[in-house]
Amino acid sequence: MDSQKVLFVDAGTGFYRMARYPIGDFFGPIDLGLHLAGKYNSLNIGVGILAGSIIPGSNRLFFTGFSQAWGGFYVSSIGGAGLVFDNLGVNCVALVGKAPTPSILYLNRVHGEEIEIKIEPVDLRLVWEQGRGGIYGLLDHAWDRFGSSYATDPRILAVGPAALATDFGAIGSVPITDGKLTTVDTWAGRGGLGSRMLRQHGVAAIIYGGTHLSEDFRDRKVADQWFQDKYQKKMLAKDVEATMKYRFDPRFDTGGTFGVNYASVGGKILAFNYRTIYMGEADRRQMHEKFIVAHYLRQFNEETIVPRQQRTCGEPCPAVCKKSRDEFKKDFEPYQTMGPLCGIFDQRAAEQLNHHADRYGFDAISVGGVLSWLMECLDRRLLTPEDLGVRGTPVFSTDGFSLESDSKRNAELGMELLDSIIHKRGIVNMEEGARKFARRLSRDKGKAVSDPFVYAAFARNGWMVPNQYWTPGVLSPMAMMGKYYMYYGGDFVPPRTLGRMNAERFRGELIMDNLGLCRFHRLWAEEMLPEIVGSLFGLKNEYLKSISVTASRINSRNSSVFWESERNMDYVHTFLLRHREVEGTKRPELDDWISQFERDKQEASYSFWCEIFKGIHESLREFN
Repeated sequence: MDSQKVLFVDAGTGFYRMARYPIGDFFGPIDLGLHLAGKYNSLNIGVGILAGSIIPGSNRLFFTGFSQAWGGFYVSSIGGAGLVFDNLGVNCVALVGKAPTPSILYLNRVHGEEIEIKIEPVDLRLVWEQGRGGIYGLLDHAWDRFGSSYATDPRILAVGPAALATDFGAIGSVPITDGKLTTVDTWAGRGGLGSRMLRQHGVAAIIYGGTHLSEDFRDRKVADQWFQDKYQKKMLAKDVEATMKYRFDPRFDTGGTFGVNYASVGGKILAFNYRTIYMGEADRRQMHEKFIVAHYLRQFNEETIVPRQQRTCGEPCPAVCKKSRDEFKKDFEPYQTMGPLCGIFDQRAAEQLNHHADRYGFDAISVGGVLSWLMECLDRRLLTPEDLGVRGTPVFSTDGFSLESDSKRNAELGMELLDSIIHKRGIVNMEEGARKFARRLSRDKGKAVSDPFVYAAFARNGWMVPNQYWTPGVLSPMAMMGKYYMYYGGDFVPPRTLGRMNAERFRGELIMDNLGLCRFHRLWAEEMLPEIVGSLFGLKNEYLKSISVTASRINSRNSSVFWESERNMDYVHTFLLRHREVEGTKRPELDDWISQFERDKQEASYSFWCEIFKGIHESLREFN
């Protein structure tokens, strides 16, 4: 392979063309996607140059483009979906133009022939109401309509009603095995690129596949030698070691992001729309032990870990990270934002709310943050049930909380709120995003309504509910938030240093993303991938240089906005206090920042934010 092949598809006319981009000028879906988005304002769907190879985790499918939710360039991805995409014989599909009516894009390639391309209209509202409904109804419809045309199992990407009603609609997919759609949901949720695909391109679903044979790297002896030289272990042995957390971690007697994170979170638990940050450490630990370890996590371990209800995302991988119970897949962050953050600590209740959100096709993390904010507003009487088109209020305190019945009540309220968002009940309208909705509420009802809403702000309307870790890194002013393009460790570091660490983490994640690799393999991938590029293409140094340039170019568009809600400021202030009072951290810089927050929270927050910003920018200049 000496170049990357990009298939341009005009959704408005059906015209298409192929273009080639030499490897060396561009290396993967991120740097190439940034170029294409800037030049054509396209939504780009592509794989890395290692897709189809024997390298574990190399078949992730990446989406790049300008996000309506974030307001800037964004990257989102789906595990395993690149394996089937590789059968098209292209590295990237760039969507331009807009179909006159919502449509399904059909891509099929038989070896030796051109890709067959069709853009077929679909009655979305009818399909979303049929069968399993929502995004699942559309997946079923696309399969029933086009599945028989493929010689091998294809893959389908689809959106749900959230893509039409909000700016944070996700793109969902499931592996298809032996002619049957599985229940292993995989999502490109962050950034709301499902809203982008439907609203700006008129594409509601894409079905793709084929029998094209790519020239993929498959020499296991060579790969094993790379790993033997670096780690004194064969490739698979090293990958099994690196992905232990996602499979089963004996240190915690559980596995997956859900199991390990909840087993280890302790006094850093986030619940009831982050109000736990105001609780004492003893109360938080008691809550973790009683609500999480003894119930929420115990259910997960008994129902998922012990019976080994785990699968892959669609590619051969030792991580088997998809933990499930029946049709319910259990990932930490969705079951955190639509779990404890919404006052839900029971698996049955969390399953119902998460499935309802998935059916609508929401970015699960963002919608969970929105729901928890609206629930607090209802609990504090800042908004009425009539305002939000619901019938009740939540149970939003640990006092007398019933783990099963109160969790169920909160989940049912959460489902009603989801219905209100989709159907615009009461005063709810999130077509232009939750941040703009919060701004309107503040003008009408006072700033107290928007102050409990925790999000990172970007440009005029861009927003992102943060990753679910109690650390300032998740609220950093990076050019792309909501992913792991920042430092999210729990230790205290001065904000200027944090900014530099964010930049370093950004480049590290880009090393993996730009070769299409899943970050669950990062314990070897970050340092090995440049070596592999060097061995296969003789371009190791050029690849590393391209990563720095790409990070710089993305950061040059950084329009981050200082924290708009008071809860963001408290999030950082209480983190600092906990480090001194609970973790016992003794550092003059920590004491100084706490003193600044105690004197003037607003001014200290702004100084802290600006220091992170400085560290980011001084580290991500193209010529350092």
